[in-house]
Amino acid sequence: MLDFFTIFSKGGIVLWCFQGTGVTESFTGPVNALIRSVILQERSGNNSFTHESLNLKYKLDNEFELIFVVGFQKILTLTYVDKFINDVQLHFRDRYKNELEQRGVIKLLNHSFEFEDDFKVLLREAEEGSRARSPAPMRSFKESEKSQKTVKSMIEIKGGDKEKEQGSKKSKNTKKEGNHLLACCLTASKSPKPQKPKEKQRRVWEMTGSSTKDLDYSDRNGESSPDCDQNPDAPIATVCLNTTIERHLFMWNFVSAKKSGGFGGMFGMLKGLVGSKSLNLEDMEPVLEKMRDHLIAKNVAAEIASQLCDSVAKKLEGKVMGTFTTVASTVKQALQESLVQILQPKRRVDILRDVMEAQSQRRPFVITFCGVNGVGKSTNLAKISFWLIENGFTVLIAACDTFRAGAVEQLRTHQRRLNSLHPPEKHGGRTMVQLYEKGYGKDAAGIAMEAIAYARNQAFDVVLVDTAGRMQDNAPLMTALAKLIAVNMPDLVLFVGEALVGNEAVDQLVKFNQALADHSMSDKPRLIDGIVLTKFDTIDDKVGAAISMTYITGQPIVFVGTGQTYNDLRSLNARAVVSALMKA
Repeated sequence: MLDFFTIFSKGGIVLWCFQGTGVTESFTGPVNALIRSVILQERSGNNSFTHESLNLKYKLDNEFELIFVVGFQKILTLTYVDKFINDVQLHFRDRYKNELEQRGVIKLLNHSFEFEDDFKVLLREAEEGSRARSPAPMRSFKESEKSQKTVKSMIEIKGGDKEKEQGSKKSKNTKKEGNHLLACCLTASKSPKPQKPKEKQRRVWEMTGSSTKDLDYSDRNGESSPDCDQNPDAPIATVCLNTTIERHLFMWNFVSAKKSGGFGGMFGMLKGLVGSKSLNLEDMEPVLEKMRDHLIAKNVAAEIASQLCDSVAKKLEGKVMGTFTTVASTVKQALQESLVQILQPKRRVDILRDVMEAQSQRRPFVITFCGVNGVGKSTNLAKISFWLIENGFTVLIAACDTFRAGAVEQLRTHQRRLNSLHPPEKHGGRTMVQLYEKGYGKDAAGIAMEAIAYARNQAFDVVLVDTAGRMQDNAPLMTALAKLIAVNMPDLVLFVGEALVGNEAVDQLVKFNQALADHSMSDKPRLIDGIVLTKFDTIDDKVGAAISMTYITGQPIVFVGTGQTYNDLRSLNARAVVSALMKA
């Protein structure tokens, strides 16, 4: 049933592996894909991963820095896998605890872990247990309760309702009587209320020469707070009850103080600071809940915030805390590291290097911009044009937004301004920016194809394709965008999104990628390659949209728009964004 099972350290040392009978393909590819896409990208909130026809389940052991991975065919439904991988983890830890505590690469490489017999026993027990829990067969009609009912039991009787009402009234009365007796018992067991303090007596100053003893009130100072035991009129039972309650309260306070470490003094405080125990979910849950709310307040999508906190919990579970560190500081540091890792994806986009490589192949480098309405696609396209011109490349702008009125005129205005900033006289008579447009109402994919052919003939370095803004729910426009990308196969597809969105960022990117995949004609469709984040200067420290977009796509943020001028284009500083995100 299982294709493979492997145990390896986070440093990449394979401690033990198992391959199922009849499986000839190597499992190196799926495991490497899991490491690249999940482990290194801090996406371990969900313990499953799909690679081609295989379904992979994994378990992290943070105490010994181990990873347990099991793989099986995607079409199979194996209900015992989660429990099985937990049992294997516990058994492997218990058996090789001494060897694993001796941390060192050489020691792990020299030691041989003979675990095959134990693994087969655990696998056989898991499979037998899953067969024992197989669903029960469906009962026949004669075995069901419905077949036992008679016609008489289905007939409604008028008097039956009255009897029910009387019965319910009786039950209510008995409940009331019981509640009354319970209240009486509780009242009797309660200690008597303390007497109200006497009001201050009015002093009468007589002019007839009273003695000084009448003015001495020192013996009457305690009259305002009499003790219960000094009250001769109090019943003996009440005094005994008060004494018993006080004794129990004292014992309860003593036990509570002992549990909370109230009597520990300096030793209790040091015990809480010095790392002496491993983290578990109960310790981290309150801190993670606060972190989740903090991320949502900073504009991170709610779903992404929950997945990030789950990933941090999986990463820290079982890990021994460092000396003089608290749970909150440990969780916060782990979350910061995860966020930095997310903002620095596995793929780095270097446009200048790619343009020079395309130049060596004597072809233009094509960039397509897409996104929803009003996020600033045309404006940021003009900023990127200015940046490319500053680096000495010629640019052809393809006006493929044939829907919005004024879109072509806007690009023509940008072309005119850019050429005035970089006149042909400074570049050997060569016009640095040109606009390729065919008006409105035309096929955008055809215009892009003609523009790329024109750029190849005229030896332009870069083609920037401007597309119409479209909502992710507009199926016809999403189909047209997928067609444009599938036909022309640009070198880079950039999604332009604004930093003001929260949960909407997830919906936009998921549906844009889904549309590109659904309408592609190849087995490996072209999806979004990078992100341009606009209006970054308007959000202060609510930078959560950057996390949401990068987490969903796994692609980097190539540029950040920070203003209205051509110079207001920056590259993303991951640590600065995380610092602003974690700021209280």
